[in-house]
Amino acid sequence: MKKNSTAQDIALIAVFAAIIIVLGFVSIPVGAAGVPIVLQNAAVILAGLVLGWRRGFSAAAIFLLVGLALPVLAGGRTVISAIGGTTVGYLGGYLVSAAVAGAVAYTAPFRSNKAASVGILILAGYLGLFFQYLCGVFGLMWRADMSFGAAWAAQVPFLLPDAGKVALMIAIAFAVHQAFPDLRGARK
Repeated sequence: MKKNSTAQDIALIAVFAAIIIVLGFVSIPVGAAGVPIVLQNAAVILAGLVLGWRRGFSAAAIFLLVGLALPVLAGGRTVISAIGGTTVGYLGGYLVSAAVAGAVAYTAPFRSNKAASVGILILAGYLGLFFQYLCGVFGLMWRADMSFGAAWAAQVPFLLPDAGKVALMIAIAFAVHQAFPDLRGARK
């Protein structure tokens, strides 16, 4: 396969869409909160960190498109069912976080400065998570009629688990970029 080919891009996007879907089935229920702790939100950020903003966004978009018809969201839900609920903002946040994480991550000088690359990946991962939360806040404000402050406060129980998951995704992304330095190529 030609380096940086369209076929390679499609394959990478499809693989990461599948990873996002599979990690939706790994969930930990959180009592009355109604929102489980899942790896799916971290996998979306991983897609951006590894693939860059365009391909990461595309992987998240394919995942959401598949979810229109199939129950690929955490808890076995479809995107259609989530649109009517309080988690609607996170769906948009998946797209935004993959794009933001990918755009920032692909500024890293992976070949020339490993320390700077790790720092940029950390920034990219946590910016992606911030935008995921921000979109979630807007969804909570819209669907649950919460104030901005109350919607942010509702996310506090998820901060540490999500920070840990993103740290793991950052480590994975760094390892992938070290193992496959040509992954970035001209397409981002």
